[in-house]
Amino acid sequence: MTSTADSTEPTGTPTGAVETKAPQQGPSSFDDVHPPQRELLDDCVHCGFCLPTCPTYVLWGEEMDSPRGRILLMDLAEKGDISLDGPFTEHIDNCLGCMACVTACPSGVQYDKLLESVRPQIERNVERSKADKLFRDAIFTLFPYRRRLRAAALPGALYQKLRTVPAIRRLAERLPGRLAAMESLLPPVSVREAFATLPVHTPAVGPRRARVALLTGCVQDVFFHRVNEATVRVLSAEGCDVLVPRDQQCCGALEVHAGREESALARARRTIARFETLDVDAVVTNVAGCGSSMKDYGHLLADDPDWGDRAKAFSAKCRDVHEVLAELYSRPESDDGGPRAPRTPVHGRVAYHDACHLGHAQGVRDQPREVLRSIPELQLVDIAEASLCCGSAGIYNMIMPDAAAELGERKAGKIRDVKPDVVVTANPGCLLQIGKYLPDGGFRDIPLLHPVQLLDASIRGTAVPHR
Repeated sequence: MTSTADSTEPTGTPTGAVETKAPQQGPSSFDDVHPPQRELLDDCVHCGFCLPTCPTYVLWGEEMDSPRGRILLMDLAEKGDISLDGPFTEHIDNCLGCMACVTACPSGVQYDKLLESVRPQIERNVERSKADKLFRDAIFTLFPYRRRLRAAALPGALYQKLRTVPAIRRLAERLPGRLAAMESLLPPVSVREAFATLPVHTPAVGPRRARVALLTGCVQDVFFHRVNEATVRVLSAEGCDVLVPRDQQCCGALEVHAGREESALARARRTIARFETLDVDAVVTNVAGCGSSMKDYGHLLADDPDWGDRAKAFSAKCRDVHEVLAELYSRPESDDGGPRAPRTPVHGRVAYHDACHLGHAQGVRDQPREVLRSIPELQLVDIAEASLCCGSAGIYNMIMPDAAAELGERKAGKIRDVKPDVVVTANPGCLLQIGKYLPDGGFRDIPLLHPVQLLDASIRGTAVPHR
């Protein structure tokens, strides 16, 4: 396949491409469990508008590592012209799943739905190397389980105290690629924070404007518990009753994005069953990846006769925390609208990074900025190449550390260019990824926060937290 590395403008069908409407050549290489739909494959006209927005194409200029190239591979596999192993799996694995191409596509190609159908096909039908399978299994043996993460927090906290010891540091530097990536992405660990819990019910301050339930998340609740605490305080201060079910579990987002369909759908059903019993106006998330998957439950379970309607109703109630706040602010004052809680000024330049699964997957871009602009004297600055992924992308920065490192360095450079005093983004993976690559040239001690933490500090009149 001819590369278009020198092209930055949309181009036509790639040289040597097989016409997507060619007759079926043989049995499909996909199994019959949710294969990519022919009508979705045919939507792509290979115009090339996706190319400048695709992180892997921007890095490598390789046609098969662009959205239209991957769709061509899916088309060939659907016709039975190529198998799923080898190059097909390699190029699909290279995809971050950031969905920037969905935002950019003028033809409305649903690449998100295509990728969502293809990754489970690979997981079911392609035998990975023992090392690759073991590494991926280890990730999913830990991350979706809050109790296991809390147990891991104990040695994690000890290790972070020891990692400055020269001998320990030298050992860490000798770790191979993926293990080194995991070690370098360890979040700041606080045992107190890891084992803390939120109140089951936090009443609204003043007359109630809404009643919501909060998904606390897995990594979010254990390693970024302060974000959850700030979220509850902010929602309460703005007139929301907040319910936090103690027995909630993982929503399945990481597994959805990695193609582990069976376990992901089981987690989706458990999440629906737990939250649908609550009398709330919205189920609130403060993690971009969790929110994008929960809003998609209606599609993921559409053909399940027992869960399809329940999933659709549940997804319709899911809201990112910025959406909830922006909806309250947009109400007319006669309907108790606008920000309720008084704010104290926050001085300084604040750079907002659009998490891909919030901006591209959920289409939530203006609301976080609106929430931040409600803080007096805050100067909000945008980052160049805002639509380009930082390289976190769920588990991508652990399984594809080299590509993730290039993207992380690129994003950190764009952030440094705007000289912020604070960086905010609405996804824990982005916070860790940016925190890994930003510290350079005087940016080592810059606060990296979720937007609600900044709003919480303004409402409470406290100093801006460091994390």
